[in-house]
Amino acid sequence: MIRRNPALAALAAGYLFPEIARRRRAFQEGHPDARIISLGVGNTTEPLTPHVTRRLVEAAERLGTRAGYTGYGDEQGLAELRAKIADVLYGGLVAPDEVFVSDGSKCDIGRLQLMFGGGIPVAVQDPAYPVYVDGSVIAGAASRAGADGRYGGITYLPCVAENGFMPDLAALPRDGLVYFCSPNNPTGAVATKAWLAGLVKEAQAKGCIIIFDAAYSEYIRDPALPRSIFEVEGARTCAIEVNSFSKSVGFTGVRLGWTVVPRELAWEGGSPVAADWNRIMTTIFNGASNLAQQGGLAALEPEGRREGAALVAHYMGNADLIAKGLAAQGIASCGGDNAPYLWAAFPGRSSWEVFEEILERCHVVTTPGSGFGPCGEGFVRFSAFGRREDVVEAVGRLVRLGG
Repeated sequence: MIRRNPALAALAAGYLFPEIARRRRAFQEGHPDARIISLGVGNTTEPLTPHVTRRLVEAAERLGTRAGYTGYGDEQGLAELRAKIADVLYGGLVAPDEVFVSDGSKCDIGRLQLMFGGGIPVAVQDPAYPVYVDGSVIAGAASRAGADGRYGGITYLPCVAENGFMPDLAALPRDGLVYFCSPNNPTGAVATKAWLAGLVKEAQAKGCIIIFDAAYSEYIRDPALPRSIFEVEGARTCAIEVNSFSKSVGFTGVRLGWTVVPRELAWEGGSPVAADWNRIMTTIFNGASNLAQQGGLAALEPEGRREGAALVAHYMGNADLIAKGLAAQGIASCGGDNAPYLWAAFPGRSSWEVFEEILERCHVVTTPGSGFGPCGEGFVRFSAFGRREDVVEAVGRLVRLGG
């Protein structure tokens, strides 16, 4: 018999969001008349915008003709889309051939972990998006978790209220991989340009590579806050950026994202990281959907950008309502101003206990903070991704927590 992959055996438990779905189903079965509203998983709810929809339909119709049919495309993405991303979203800070189009940033994070492999130190914000940790374990970069829930081989960088949810940079490991997300999932904290400059400087000094997750960059409302790490001088020598159309234009199910790997980024010895990333993409990936890429092009046209901004404004309006609702109940929270997530504090309580209480008393699904890491204990995450009428109703139900 073939032995099970020991890296998979090292995973402590099931992935966070399927567990939330399991508990929701169990509650619904026991309370069939309850109308459950989800403010938990970060899944978009509003339909695709008209301009993007038209372009997708036109592209599908072209594929139904002999003249318009296309088969495989370049694994790195359509040249036109790569150029549009570099121009519209980065203002020329990156070159088109440094942009690699994919089926989403989560998928790219997994492929990046494959490229880096095991045996390399990994640092993550704590709390952090679970894929950074779980994927590192699967890739063999971490060993089984201890009694405190922390995996060996991973440096946890505490992000707590006392440090403004920005970690101590002195704790970065040498010659390691550093995952950093801004706007942050789950805390909603956003790094300033000065703070990112410090991160870049520390990464350069310690020989680290930063994986900068900018999936929520379109939700930044403050023009003084950076949307890309490449706005910081020196980042091209020590950073990779992943991003996505999922949350900005509702492509969670359409699936389209990209990763930027600068030419200057090099391995020990001087060989370019981009060459290996290109090899990964051309070996185990066959290119993003032709249709999805046409939708991405439409989203980057002026009309598509206007519609996308309106979509983001809708979700941020939800965030404002949730923030006011939490404050009215005396629940302290952060985020929600430049990010679609609110990080609500319940000091001294178990996150799963709070999750269960809100589900049972309010029939509202949240996300337990402990699922994002040890420092998430005592918090729950509220997501602004939802229909307005559902958010209004869910916020109104929060008064039951005081009863």
